[in-house]
Amino acid sequence: MDTYSLLREIADSWVLLAMFSFFVGAGLWAFLPSQSNARRDARMIPFRNDMPLKNCAQTCTACTCGHRATKSEGAEND
Repeated sequence: MDTYSLLREIADSWVLLAMFSFFVGAGLWAFLPSQSNARRDARMIPFRNDMPLKNCAQTCTACTCGHRATKSEGAEND
């Protein structure tokens, strides 16, 4: 048996099995309960630099928070 055929046979069986095992292992590791903090941190990446909204009392006449504009647009559509 020449070298190419031997390497091809190993790649078709054992390397494929090793790659599949690694894929399944990485998937299981990612969803372990001990990884919940890492998943939560990754889930919040898009919102890390957002400015927190101020609490609006909805009493000002020149409201800039957008609450009144949203409320009045909704009233017009009804």
